Amino acid sequence: MNNKLWLQRRSLLLATAAAATLALAGCATRSPSLAEAPPIVFVHGNGDTAALWQTTVWRFESNGWPRERLHAINVPYPLSRDDDAKAQPGRTSTAEHMAYLKAEVDKVLKTTGASHVVLVGNSRGGNAIRNYVYNGGGSATVSHAILGGTPNHGVWAIPGFREGNEFSGTGPFLKALNAPKNAAGDEVGGPVKWMTIRSDNNDKFAQPDGVWIGQKGKPTNVTAAGPELKGALNVVIPGIDHRETSYSPAAFEATYRFITGKAPRSTAILAEKAVVLNGKITGMGVDSADPKTGNFSNNLPLAGAQLEVYATNPATGARTGTALLRKTVGADGQWGPLSIQPGVPHEFVITAPGYATTHIYRSGFPRSSELIHLRAERIADADKGAESIVTLTRPRGYLDPARDKMLLDGAAPVGVPAGAGVASAKVKPAGGVRPITAEFNGEKVTGQTWPAGEGRVVMLEMSQ
Repeated sequence: MNNKLWLQRRSLLLATAAAATLALAGCATRSPSLAEAPPIVFVHGNGDTAALWQTTVWRFESNGWPRERLHAINVPYPLSRDDDAKAQPGRTSTAEHMAYLKAEVDKVLKTTGASHVVLVGNSRGGNAIRNYVYNGGGSATVSHAILGGTPNHGVWAIPGFREGNEFSGTGPFLKALNAPKNAAGDEVGGPVKWMTIRSDNNDKFAQPDGVWIGQKGKPTNVTAAGPELKGALNVVIPGIDHRETSYSPAAFEATYRFITGKAPRSTAILAEKAVVLNGKITGMGVDSADPKTGNFSNNLPLAGAQLEVYATNPATGARTGTALLRKTVGADGQWGPLSIQPGVPHEFVITAPGYATTHIYRSGFPRSSELIHLRAERIADADKGAESIVTLTRPRGYLDPARDKMLLDGAAPVGVPAGAGVASAKVKPAGGVRPITAEFNGEKVTGQTWPAGEGRVVMLEMSQ
């Protein structure tokens, strides 16, 4: 073989190898098809916010799901009515809830070009999903429906007791949804694929005793199996609480497996090299700008609120430099975007008329998110004489003294009842401004004890 021919063949082999390498690289990094990774619409629970899906979205992204196909809705008034048939300021009916979900699904279908979406709902979010599928045309647009902790047979099923409420198992709303869909008596039907996720016995809204509805000692006629639906795949995860039926790693694993038919590569959240955060600042009441309209949660933008963001020392909670951001939010409530260093803890400071200056401390952010929604707080009348007011809050789960390892200011949080029934604990420390730490099952958040006399409150927020 002459040198010229050898060189030609060598060049051809190298070119072929390079092309193959590029092809493999392209396969490794290509965006999965809509069939492989359909758009998912996440629906939060009663009184909650889209922000609760933050870690779930991160887990899907960490398993290759395109960020643009993960959409968490944010119901403006997230609380249900006391009586579904009676208008109530600042509350949504089941019909309004369903209509909002339908509009959001339509947006996602149009944006992504998909023909179907997956719906994943926690608690009340599952009510809206079922209502949309059976009464709003969702059977034509939904491929899978996953309901975490949804009280499908009611939080109570007591004849004559608050039957107008959407959470009554003997009321008209749930009775209609639970009507048999076929000759077998199934409570769900195709073409939608259905899965429920429930706790074995640790869901506060699936208990035989009415303690969590203010009826201690009175039978609810509901059991731990209340969230199950006949005809669905019903998954039971031991020990999880009401919110963990959707937001825990175990719930993510079950959800991913149901959608894809295979286990996720990991339930861990993979870190990104560059992290950009954004979200909305929200308030309270029917009108966020008017304290007289109530102190219940809403997801409405708090226009005119001011935000400062600081990186903090993980050991002391002290600010490590000047503000990374100072902004007065507009009508949309958006406070970002803000590029930050991954893994560094931060302090978010909200100032708005009619609210306490709210200091929110968070542990480091491993990934980007547009779901960092922040709520301004007000000082409760019972706390107005305190030197400082500090709250440990866990939005994605509850606090269970029998299950969880937790400390607030070096001691077990007081006022946390047995069972997974509350998601926050409060302390009123004295001694001036100093570091204060909250710990929950290995996650640690340290902040500072700002003076309540200056109209300030402190939130130590757990991400897990």
